[in-house]
Amino acid sequence: MSKSAGLACALMLMHGWVLAAKQPNVVLILADDLGFSDTQPYGGEIRTPSINELAATGVSFTNYHTSASCAPSRAMLLTGVDSHINGVPNIPEAIPPQQKKHSNYQGELDTNVVTVASLLYDAGYHTYMAGKWHLGKQSHQLPFNRGFERTLSMADTGSDNWQAKPYLPLYNQANWTQDGEAAMMPKDFYSSELLIDKTIEFIDSNIQDQKPFFAYVPFLAVHIPVQAPKSFTERYTKVYQDGWKELRRQRQEQAKKLGVVPIDSLMNEMDTSSDWDSFSEDEKQYHAKRMAVYAGMVEAMDFHIGRLITHLKHINQYDNTIFIFTSDNGSEASGSDTPLSIATQLGLGLTGYNNDYTTLGEKGSFNSIGPSFASAAASPLSYYKFYAGEGGMRVPMIISGAPLSKYKMQHNTYEDALTYVMDITPTILELTNVKHPENRYGGRRIEAMGGRSLLPMLSGNSEYIYGPEETIGYEVAGNKALFQGDYKIMYNTGPVGDNQWHLYNIAADPGETQDLKNIRPEHFENMKVLYAEYEKLHHIQPLPAGYNQQRQLVLNGVKKIIGTELFTLMLTLLTVLGFYFIYRFKKQL
Repeated sequence: MSKSAGLACALMLMHGWVLAAKQPNVVLILADDLGFSDTQPYGGEIRTPSINELAATGVSFTNYHTSASCAPSRAMLLTGVDSHINGVPNIPEAIPPQQKKHSNYQGELDTNVVTVASLLYDAGYHTYMAGKWHLGKQSHQLPFNRGFERTLSMADTGSDNWQAKPYLPLYNQANWTQDGEAAMMPKDFYSSELLIDKTIEFIDSNIQDQKPFFAYVPFLAVHIPVQAPKSFTERYTKVYQDGWKELRRQRQEQAKKLGVVPIDSLMNEMDTSSDWDSFSEDEKQYHAKRMAVYAGMVEAMDFHIGRLITHLKHINQYDNTIFIFTSDNGSEASGSDTPLSIATQLGLGLTGYNNDYTTLGEKGSFNSIGPSFASAAASPLSYYKFYAGEGGMRVPMIISGAPLSKYKMQHNTYEDALTYVMDITPTILELTNVKHPENRYGGRRIEAMGGRSLLPMLSGNSEYIYGPEETIGYEVAGNKALFQGDYKIMYNTGPVGDNQWHLYNIAADPGETQDLKNIRPEHFENMKVLYAEYEKLHHIQPLPAGYNQQRQLVLNGVKKIIGTELFTLMLTLLTVLGFYFIYRFKKQL
């Protein structure tokens, strides 16, 4: 071999060593309110070629659970610590004053936890975020001060997707910030496109230094208002004309064919689903378009994910990138099945929105899918967002990417072992060879992670992460669950839930159709004891009598808008008037 050939060979070997030694990039993609079967890998009819590509080159988890509410999910996702310890046990907009007195019930990410972004940044990563934050609005709570080097973030529950406008009167403005300062948003944009544009901009800004990056992309899609470009909506205008019950059945059938759920598993029909045949033809057409806009929003999100994937290929970063795709909770059932009522029209008018059929989902339009199509989006599971049923907590989760090949991970496979949202941060840390400090960080005491790395399962060294006797506890706004092996106990509050505990084998019966509490009474009682221990250990506070999450959200919003003193006066007057009318009514009798 000549000297020049030997030198070339040595350089090639050195180049290969450098590539092998380089830490992988990580792209964490979080959809908002995405139903379990909305994407094609999980049985859906919505076109999702980019998510399909991730599934084909990775592992799709079919028994992955998260919180049924967005902010608690996000806090656990980014820290690996239970939401009752990290400061976000519920969305801040719905925490009652009685709980707000407790330090762990502020609805804002506490300083007693460290984010995965902080740890990766300290390890030499560039860290980027573009999307919804919802973990605190004060300067020190913004993502720019919680480990993210570059950010474009939405601080609230959501925002309009076409313009910098609040979607609810809870907020005076849409609280977008960039790099810790109030953001100057474009006059016109579409959220999914903008967030990917920013992610690409952030990645490109430092690409020359060859450091790895962590990019967190929490989409606004498909949170209300459900909005999509007309070109995407039009693909689905004839797809949903048979209604939600038929869609729920079709998705169940496809999920069984794919192996997402057991072939012999059953499915409930939710009491909150309306009778499709009771609607007129015009009403059916309107409902079908509501879902068509939703499908268009999912496909638009997927399209822009595809733009990011294509860009990473173009800049030669795709083969060194690990992708994690998931949702913060199950499908959103807000909005009724009678969206054209006079009350709805008045409410929309006050916020500057309309829900006209011809422009549904476009700029100026407010759309939601309601409880009936939300149940179809969660098919073949029961319940949806806010509730502890599988439809609220079980969501898609895909881990993919060429760097995983060294772990001999099998591609295009489904994994049915129980996993939880707190497992994401420890998984990212192990994949990037970054250690968690456990008890202290930045001179302060921090909480240890409660989640576990999924790498042993990805590499084929373990069939499960949680043993058959180990437990995962959960509670948000009075809706509760405890997982142990194949079993789950569940308690859902009214008006949708029945305020009773139930026991299910969610491995064999993910639809939660057969309550086993009277068949396995000892098991049932033991799991309730274990849940009580979880509740005590995590300082879960009782709710005030008659608590309703939606009502509390409205009360807190009114209080914020009109001020505490005026709010107290109004409540006092309403209470006095109530007693007065009761007194007059009794006197007349």
